[in-house]
Amino acid sequence: MIEVVSSSRCVACDVCIEVCPTDVFERGEDGVPVIARQSDCQSCFMCEAYCPTDALYVAPLAGPAPAGSVHTDEEALVASGALGSYREVLGWGRGRTAGARRDKNHLFTAGGG
Repeated sequence: MIEVVSSSRCVACDVCIEVCPTDVFERGEDGVPVIARQSDCQSCFMCEAYCPTDALYVAPLAGPAPAGSVHTDEEALVASGALGSYREVLGWGRGRTAGARRDKNHLFTAGGG
């Protein structure tokens, strides 16, 4: 479920607003998206995947993170490398290797067996 929109990283491009299939975000007065309907989030990770500045964090939880959770603490997410980690795994973003290029499963099937 979407938990964090980093106002310090966000460039107000509105990509997250556009790609969200359940209309979770609204544009804030300062241009930075706000989580307006968190309960509508389906944890599809589209917003996090398409955010060009790694400003979003979708927690791998079925519901909202409890108060005080590491999943809502932006500083802890940055320190642990979790903010932007989904895009990194996908290989999306400048200087990253596409996930398919890192996949080594072909090594197990290369022998034709």
